[in-house]
Amino acid sequence: MLLSLVKIIVFFVIVAVVAYGGVLLLETEGGVQMAFGGYEIALGPLQAVIAFVALLVILWLALKVIGLVLAFVKFLMGDETAISRYFDRNRERKGFEALADGMLALASGEGRLAMSKAAKAEKYLRKPELTNLLTAQAAEASGDKKKAEETYKRLLSDDRTRFVGVRGILKQRLDAGDTDTALKLAEKAFAIKPKHVETQDVLLKLQAEKGEWSAARRTLSAKLKHGAIPRDVHKRRDAVLALSAAKGILDDGASIESREAAIEANKKSPDLIPAAVMAADKLVEAGNGKQAARILKKAWQAQPHPDLAAAFARIEPNETPAQRLKRFGALTKLKPDDPETKMLLAELQIANEDFPAARRALGNLAEINPTSRSLTILAAVERGEGGSDVVVRGWLTRALTAPRGPQWVCDNCNTVHSEWGPVCSNCNGFDTMSWRQPAQSEVAMPAGTEMLPMIVGEAEPTVEVLDVDIATETEASPVMTDAEVVEDVASKTEDKK
Repeated sequence: MLLSLVKIIVFFVIVAVVAYGGVLLLETEGGVQMAFGGYEIALGPLQAVIAFVALLVILWLALKVIGLVLAFVKFLMGDETAISRYFDRNRERKGFEALADGMLALASGEGRLAMSKAAKAEKYLRKPELTNLLTAQAAEASGDKKKAEETYKRLLSDDRTRFVGVRGILKQRLDAGDTDTALKLAEKAFAIKPKHVETQDVLLKLQAEKGEWSAARRTLSAKLKHGAIPRDVHKRRDAVLALSAAKGILDDGASIESREAAIEANKKSPDLIPAAVMAADKLVEAGNGKQAARILKKAWQAQPHPDLAAAFARIEPNETPAQRLKRFGALTKLKPDDPETKMLLAELQIANEDFPAARRALGNLAEINPTSRSLTILAAVERGEGGSDVVVRGWLTRALTAPRGPQWVCDNCNTVHSEWGPVCSNCNGFDTMSWRQPAQSEVAMPAGTEMLPMIVGEAEPTVEVLDVDIATETEASPVMTDAEVVEDVASKTEDKK
């Protein structure tokens, strides 16, 4: 509406200027005189201007006629398309001008204008491979998803534009949340252009979400083959997919296949903690405890983790606390300054009822890096050494409000997960979880790390208790209030007396 008003105003301004110019010319004295062949022509100022404009029009028409004559001559000389090219040249010029205007309108965010320009370009050019693409993108920009999808479907009929059409419909299906159809379209697009990086990423993401691990590994291999991913990253992610496949096999009850898949995943990425744990458990089931221990020690050397300690404990489930403390020396000596090593060694000493040694193992960790676990360990040491209820209660109170420590955190969206997974449940990011301190501390602890309230004040730590302490596959107990924790500790102390 506003644009139309502006056009009307501009038109009237131009008419007024021309009229005013004409009046000035009429009032101007003098003129133009021309003499040739005994003839003399005198023109006034206004007549001279009109004659000049008429001359320009005549010259333009003469050039057009000359061009048409030349095209006719070429046609007579055997060029059958000469006349059609002459008339098409003007149509193409108008068509490409409309196409350029449509592209500029699309870049400016004017979807409706871009669609109208695309329709005009199609009228002159009759090249749907160009105009349909502009129409589809303009329809998307203007929010007309139905029109966009219809136009993308028309692109499927041409081999040159089939990939663009499939990719456009794929984007439409992803936006609509139809991941089943999107997966089929991604497979089709990948078959057309296997080197297209964006298509590779979309297909891999969808395959991981659907749990199609074997297909995802083939897609990942294609990314490596076409140079879309570094070899070290491929090795890591292939291990993640192999581990996920092993978990799927385990759910189906195929123990031999799951063991082989878990070991394959561990070989591809020895520092992948879940792969090391699964491979070790399968080797223990097969009676190969030594190989399981080597795998866990190698993973511990890369990054100490409670799940690795839990798996190391499951190698010898029936040993005494003293025997377990001695055997765990092969693990704790690898990275003695790591907080996880210090807390593990302190827990082992508590289970062995050597509370001074537990305090020495923990050191000043509770002061320099206070977490719920380290503070609870210190409360257990205080209770074991006969400390007062006030001191124990103080440490337990701090433990309830302290940060939870490292956890599985998605690097994309910072969502905290209670256990590792190949795909983030929040943002669907693939291989984005890392074991680190989360940005916020009010999160759930992973299974097996909130175990010290079970051993605080125990009279005789047993092998079964130690197995829970080190970290089992059971779920962590609910967080108790300060009063409940203190009451529980006090009751166990009375039972001990």
